[in-house]
Amino acid sequence: MQGMAGGIRRFGILALALTILAGCGRRNAAVEEPVAVPSGPTLTATIQTRSTTLNAVKSRGYLNCGVHERLVGFAFTDNRGEWRGFDVDFCRVMAAAIFADGDRVRFVPLTADNRFQALSSGRIDVLWRNSSWTMERDSGGPFTFAGINYFDGQGFMVRRSLDLSSATELTGARVCVAAGSTSALNVRDYFASRGIAYTPVVAPTEEAARQAYGREDCDAFSADISALAAARTTLADPQQHVILADVISKEPLGPVVRRGDEQWTALVRWTLNAVILAEEMGVTQTNVRTIAKEARDPRVRRLVGLDGDFGARLGLSKTWAVDAVAEVGNYGEIFARNLGSQSALDLARGLNAQWNARPGGLIYGLPIR
Repeated sequence: MQGMAGGIRRFGILALALTILAGCGRRNAAVEEPVAVPSGPTLTATIQTRSTTLNAVKSRGYLNCGVHERLVGFAFTDNRGEWRGFDVDFCRVMAAAIFADGDRVRFVPLTADNRFQALSSGRIDVLWRNSSWTMERDSGGPFTFAGINYFDGQGFMVRRSLDLSSATELTGARVCVAAGSTSALNVRDYFASRGIAYTPVVAPTEEAARQAYGREDCDAFSADISALAAARTTLADPQQHVILADVISKEPLGPVVRRGDEQWTALVRWTLNAVILAEEMGVTQTNVRTIAKEARDPRVRRLVGLDGDFGARLGLSKTWAVDAVAEVGNYGEIFARNLGSQSALDLARGLNAQWNARPGGLIYGLPIR
């Protein structure tokens, strides 16, 4: 009994010692916990001032936006000399998000050859000129893509009189393509993989390639299918030309910025996503101001600035997304008036339908939260 009692006492002393040590360990652990990342006004102030591009744009008072020289539906000047088009409207979306005024933008028309030089030199702040997102352009160089606003693919336009049903029938054909684009490379790959001989007719610009096709300097014109649809509307008799069913490449088109200014890249990315989300959530140019006062859906409240201050993370106001949609419209409205049912092109949404549409497409807005 005495031995047992002694054992119990020793066990109790050991247990007490372990408890004391454990308590010390907890106190030390509390001291060594990671320091929380600053939030609130301090972080916001840091974010607001770190973009050199945004500071330059605000100081200048307007956005310099690189666009196509003349591509119906995407970027062109109308009879009054005003810029219009799908990419043009995305320039205005950015101007509205920054200044609450979609007109505070200057459009810089660029060719395929000089578009990236204009961006690297600082002549433009952002390139919205139907440029394909490729690994070579995006990896390790001076540029980065901020998103995709149009999913396209390359095809061929031919004269209806040739009675062709496929590009595989273009053996020995002369094919017009624009210099400085991926079009010539895609055509070369397509015919080489099928062992088909052809003659490339390389024009200095896409418009020059279209004009060469119109003069019958070539048998086919190859470019993005959206560009072919636009080019067809400018020909003397559009009905005499057909776009073949072949799609020979993937062409994800989107805005390009200079690498190294992460906040500016985020600003471009999230203004694009804001108008995509607006369509998904039923927020339109007509109702956005009303919704901005009474929205109940938490997703919509974050979009319109009722909950959180996501604009500050971009160096913008709380109403940045509201201003963008109110000035220009949501993604569906921008598509319809420039490329879709309200335009001369009358293109179907296709891959550019919302992800949850029926049938669904690839347009998918990233969540604001």
